[in-house]
Amino acid sequence: MKRKFLIGLLCVLAALLQTTLMPYVAVASIRPNLPVILTASFALMCGSKTGMIVGFSSGILLDVFGGGILGFYALIYTWIGYLAGYTYRIFYDDDIKTPLLLIGICDLGYGIYQYVTTFMIRGRVNVFFYLVRVIIPEMIYTVIFAVFLYQLNYYVNKKTTRTYF
Repeated sequence: MKRKFLIGLLCVLAALLQTTLMPYVAVASIRPNLPVILTASFALMCGSKTGMIVGFSSGILLDVFGGGILGFYALIYTWIGYLAGYTYRIFYDDDIKTPLLLIGICDLGYGIYQYVTTFMIRGRVNVFFYLVRVIIPEMIYTVIFAVFLYQLNYYVNKKTTRTYF
């Protein structure tokens, strides 16, 4: 119960911070993606099911707080949680390189999804420009934030996970 409450609280905080505080820390209109960090890190530590739940919760909260089409973010974050959960078996406690690589890949996938669904459909097909100016800088900025936020997610997961031996 404590675990579900803390993960839910982290989802609400990530969505609130993403919609309120992150525009103020944006560099050249690029801001880190906190729900991707949260979803990918819990999917890595706990598996696909938890990753999907965290992703859907974060996504639906972003849809509600940010406006727009209901379910747009819920869909991509659910997919991120599901796919990132497959790396659950290669998770090691002492290695931070794997989570950072996974978070970077997930943010890259998120950026490509966002490009295809919001720009490419409207006829803007300059993929290279969007990749260099938006997707890769956002991925780098998200990974920099993940260095610090992953430690918090790891601590919450470690303190709330039951051990039977």
